[in-house]
Amino acid sequence: MSLGTLYLVPAPLDFGCDSQTALDQSMPAGTLQTAARLQHWVCENAKSTRAYLKRVGEVYPLVTPIQSMQLQELPREVHKKGDHQGGFDARPLLQPALDGMDMGLVSEAGMPAIADPGSSVVRAAHELGIRVVPLVGPVSLLLALAASGLNGQNFAFVGYIPATPTERAQRIRELESLALKTGQTQLFIETPYRNTALLQTLVQTLQHNTRLATASGLTLANATCHSELAKQWKHHAWTLDNAIPTVFAIGR
Repeated sequence: MSLGTLYLVPAPLDFGCDSQTALDQSMPAGTLQTAARLQHWVCENAKSTRAYLKRVGEVYPLVTPIQSMQLQELPREVHKKGDHQGGFDARPLLQPALDGMDMGLVSEAGMPAIADPGSSVVRAAHELGIRVVPLVGPVSLLLALAASGLNGQNFAFVGYIPATPTERAQRIRELESLALKTGQTQLFIETPYRNTALLQTLVQTLQHNTRLATASGLTLANATCHSELAKQWKHHAWTLDNAIPTVFAIGR
């Protein structure tokens, strides 16, 4: 029996936002068509995956009703601690592919396994000889980098910034030092309700000639991208919506 394929299925970036973007405006037809024919899924959250598949079904008919699909959630500890350093055996989740059926891996927004859990599933697929196919769709980190005007030849995503003010400022100084020394753009994110607090700390902490860029609500109708030197940010009363996902970037 031939093995199935594991498809890495991107999701739209409007998860948790007040408005949604029409899928055919942000997702390629080929990706949606593939998603519509899959019955077996590994996901971050079953409820949000069903909501996504319902939207897919409004564009392309689903191969089977959502209620009949097999949705396996990644364990909660994988969400909280990440799964890129090992310790979680994802091979049992891939049994349908071992039985010859194609599967989808999906997160709540963007590309699975990029700033989201799922890498353990991808590694397990390779270990089992299962073909892995990433599908085309929005990746907020790369969209934000492209819109920042910062170095796109050398960059790093460093995850979340500490929430406490002292640790947050210290981490920002560390990342700024690295960016200015090496020219490597530093990309990071924050839980949306702390967007404004992080922006304020960045403006107060960064050196005058360090460039700071933000990208909020990417792919939405009200998406905003802004990039200026820190000294210019200080002279503007820029604010961020604390309900909209935002990617931050610093560099030179």
